[in-house]
Amino acid sequence: MKLKLFIVTFVALLSAQVIYAQEGMPIYADYLSDNYYLIHPSMAGAANCAKIRVTARQQWFGHEDAPKLLTLSVNSKLGESQSAIGGIVYADKNGYHSQKGGYLTYAHHLMFSRSATDLNMLSFGLSAGFIQYQLDESEFLNDIPVLDPNIDGIVQSDTNFNLDFGFSYHYLDFYAHATVKNLLNNSGVNNDLQITSNLRRFLLSAGYVYNKFGSSWAFEPSVLYQYKSGTKESIIDINAKAYKSMDFGQFWAGLSYRQSLDGAEYLTDSGGVNSQKLNQITPIVGVNYNQFMFAYTYTYQTNDVVFTNGGFHQLSLGYNFNCAPKRYECHCPAVN
Repeated sequence: MKLKLFIVTFVALLSAQVIYAQEGMPIYADYLSDNYYLIHPSMAGAANCAKIRVTARQQWFGHEDAPKLLTLSVNSKLGESQSAIGGIVYADKNGYHSQKGGYLTYAHHLMFSRSATDLNMLSFGLSAGFIQYQLDESEFLNDIPVLDPNIDGIVQSDTNFNLDFGFSYHYLDFYAHATVKNLLNNSGVNNDLQITSNLRRFLLSAGYVYNKFGSSWAFEPSVLYQYKSGTKESIIDINAKAYKSMDFGQFWAGLSYRQSLDGAEYLTDSGGVNSQKLNQITPIVGVNYNQFMFAYTYTYQTNDVVFTNGGFHQLSLGYNFNCAPKRYECHCPAVN
């Protein structure tokens, strides 16, 4: 029965890789590393500084062909205007599946406040990009005839075009975002499967920064909700961050809890059927030193049936430039 359980678990993991590897850029906790633009195009140029962010993530550390992700993003306002541009390139590898992509973003920010003393801003953003999917089947056959006509023993590749659209609203220390990712149907390398054609994902996030007058501490609870249209899955992130202002900049730390609202069934040792939901806990620490940013996150998976619980490491580096002469008078780290 243990062998049967292992086989079922392995198949479930493999199936998850096939689907997950074609979702476009994966969404982890990297947006909490001062990088909301990575998931919300309307955040391009929303800050008072132009930003460059680089992230590197490695899952199941020490295992061959484990998932890994690299991203590079940059965004900035266009001079003194309320328009902004941005760009994202990324490379994602997950077993035999891999993808590379690039996006260009245009955003526009409507200021309802008359000065920086009372931030009141509505933003819109549109990203257009290409994603190249690859499925390496070269090791599937190993000189053994396989009757499945879908396996050719080659590296399959396909490139698709897609769009992301969203808006953001900032009012003093409150913010909210709404984004639709992968607006267009996307065939990927499994274009015969409807589940990989509709990769539309809806994102809703909101948060508030609390700060006592004169205190060097600030606290930011936030939430992110995801809905995947093709698979009818829902995921929610509940986050909490604390900021400490220092002479050189800012030190911050936080904790993110991710919960899937839909369960996946699996066989137990006794032959029964059980269900479990994705549960992840991600601590994060970071520091802003003058114009530089550094952050580290570690994710721990708390499910009973997993490939491995830990080994999810991520590093983020950033640099701010072309900063406005006057900051917004709010404790709003995403835009200040």
